[in-house]
Amino acid sequence: MRGRSKTTWTHPVLVQHQEERSRHLQDRIADTITGFAGSMPFVYLHIIWFALWIALRVEKFPFGFLTMLVSLEAIFLSTFVMISQNRADEKRAALAEHQWQIVQSEEKQNEELLNLSRQILDLTKQIHSLTRGSKGEASETGAPSPGA
Repeated sequence: MRGRSKTTWTHPVLVQHQEERSRHLQDRIADTITGFAGSMPFVYLHIIWFALWIALRVEKFPFGFLTMLVSLEAIFLSTFVMISQNRADEKRAALAEHQWQIVQSEEKQNEELLNLSRQILDLTKQIHSLTRGSKGEASETGAPSPGA
C-alpha cells in the first residue's frame, strides 16, 4: 500500500507550527493516527476485518464483542477527529495572527505614505504660490517672465 504523502508547508507560520507540533511525542502520535484513520487503507482494513470476523465465525450473531470493539474504536476515533479539528483551528489562528500583523504593518506604511503625500502637496502648493508670485512681480516691472 502506498503511504499518504506528508504535506510540506511553505508558509513560515505553518512551518513553525509544524515544527512545534513535531517536538511532542503525543502530537506526533495523534497526527499519525488521524492521518491513517482518514485514509482509504483504513477503510480497506475494516472491510477485511469485518469480512473475516463474520466468515471465520469468531463469534455468533449478533456479534456483541465486535460491536463493543467497534464502539470503543468509534469513541477513540471521534476524539482524534476533535484533536485534528483543534490542530486545524491552531493553524487558522496562527495564520490569522500573522495576517493581522501584516495588516498592521501595511496600515503603518499607508499612514507614512499619506503623510508623505500631504508633504508633497504642501510643497507643490508653496512652489505654485512662489511661481505665481514671481510672475506677478515680473509683470509689474515690465521684465519678461520666465519661459516667456
